[in-house]
Amino acid sequence: MTQNLDRLNALPLRDDLRGKAPYGAPQLDVAVALNTNENTHPVPADVHTAIVEEVTAAARTLNRYPDREFTALREELAGYLGHGLEAENLWAANGSNEILQQVLQAFGGPGRSLLTFVPTYSMYPLLAAGTHTGFVAGERSADFGLTAESAAEQVRRHRPDVVFLCSPNNPTGTALDEDVVTAVYEAGEPNRAVVVVDEAYAEFSHRGTGTALSLLAGRPRLIVSRTMSKAFALAGARLGYFAAAPEVADAIRLVRLPYHLSAVTQATALAALRHSAALLANVEDIKRQRDRIVEELRRLGLAPAASDSNFVFFGGMPDSRAMWQALLEDGVLVRDVGIPGHLRVTAGTEEETTAFLTSMERIVSAG
Repeated sequence: MTQNLDRLNALPLRDDLRGKAPYGAPQLDVAVALNTNENTHPVPADVHTAIVEEVTAAARTLNRYPDREFTALREELAGYLGHGLEAENLWAANGSNEILQQVLQAFGGPGRSLLTFVPTYSMYPLLAAGTHTGFVAGERSADFGLTAESAAEQVRRHRPDVVFLCSPNNPTGTALDEDVVTAVYEAGEPNRAVVVVDEAYAEFSHRGTGTALSLLAGRPRLIVSRTMSKAFALAGARLGYFAAAPEVADAIRLVRLPYHLSAVTQATALAALRHSAALLANVEDIKRQRDRIVEELRRLGLAPAASDSNFVFFGGMPDSRAMWQALLEDGVLVRDVGIPGHLRVTAGTEEETTAFLTSMERIVSAG
């Protein structure tokens, strides 16, 4: 690693990228991996069959470029989201990370800035660096919450060109109230700030939790980003998308790579969307396991945050790194998010969740 770093530093790398570390979570061979917020439920057999059939059909024409506008996919996505959206309101890319990168390529860049509120998704500053967009770390309250008043005041103070709001937030799992989104949008009006609500985990929210999709009408600079990696169990397919005013998709077309969405990716996503009911059936089980984790961790005297996602952020440990290591020794991998006294665990299958909770009880009881 040291030798590789020396070689890296010998290259004519951009000065603003020197000393930075790439995004990445530990990829260890363990019995129970609950550190990357994947949907650990396998793709149902009938959906697997449908995907294979669609991909097989697409493979017959792989000598040709795919549909550059992925029209059928945008129509299916619009139907899935509802809210009066049409194909012209939708855009897709290789995971929601590419969606966010394309937004910064179009609306960020040199001399412009991105504001978000930390702690939040750790890719945001890396995406800003990669697009030469200034990064502004906004503040949350002591309990990691964010009020409309605080968020709006910070937008007015920093005057960012782009704002990222993560809801439910990663790593804390909490969803934002809709008034936070509207307050941020209104505060950004004077400098025409683009506001992105990253709803990667929206399908796991508690019943009655709002979505920024309901706020799109009349807000041409509001973008709602989603993914098929989580609820649809398609992390390996890499399909993210957004809903926004049609002109936002037109802006992204200026920076997208030619034919950026492969025929295989389009076929996989189409098959999954046409079988969304079967895939989303697992979401309810994941939510039950998540709520079970919250309940059991509270019983153990820890402090889990109320979660609207497929993971639980919890504190109350004097030494979170020691807890992480003890879990790993039991074959359970969770995420150390770099916040002292806190860890994050993905809600897995019932068996995986039981393994995590059994290990936690043993460790806590051992003192």
